[in-house]
Amino acid sequence: MFQVKYKFGAKYNFVFLLKIEKHRAMIKKEVLDAINAQINAESYSAYLYLSMAAYFEDMGLSGFANWMKVQYQEEAAHALKFFNYLTERNGKVVLKAIEQVPVDFGGIVDVFEKTQVHEAHVTDLINNLMNVAMAANDHASQSFLKWFIDEQVEEEANVQKILDTLKLIDGQGNGIFMMDREFGQRVFVDPNAAV
Repeated sequence: MFQVKYKFGAKYNFVFLLKIEKHRAMIKKEVLDAINAQINAESYSAYLYLSMAAYFEDMGLSGFANWMKVQYQEEAAHALKFFNYLTERNGKVVLKAIEQVPVDFGGIVDVFEKTQVHEAHVTDLINNLMNVAMAANDHASQSFLKWFIDEQVEEEANVQKILDTLKLIDGQGNGIFMMDREFGQRVFVDPNAAV
């Protein structure tokens, strides 16, 4: 409840008491809790990729750093997409602390191997989230999550392609500089922007 005061000249003062309550029954608790946990996981992913970008910057590989910065932006956008979905469904967003991300890596190939493992983990999280929505018979959340399932197929394929290329060039030599130049051209496309 809050007060709104209006003053019309010196003679008239009006005070309105407004009580605003939000009905929060549009999303089941188990789905709400699972999506809040996913917001945290997406935020962790964003920080992980930003840490990897910093690692590449320290190596003088600005193109690889750019690739990871775009990954950071994508993961932050995914967290926001979940955030917006919860608010649209009248769910309460609960932001929790983000776990510390690694800051040291064992080279370019190691970074992308860790990226591949992490993306597989995120795929498992999204699949489990879909299972929660299905068990709750929440068709709206199932429809919403379909986009993320498709996105994870693309994410894993992209990282696998990079790893395959890195292994062909043994993670070194002129091929790294060519990849660095190519990765420097990558740009972020916001999935939350109106199409």
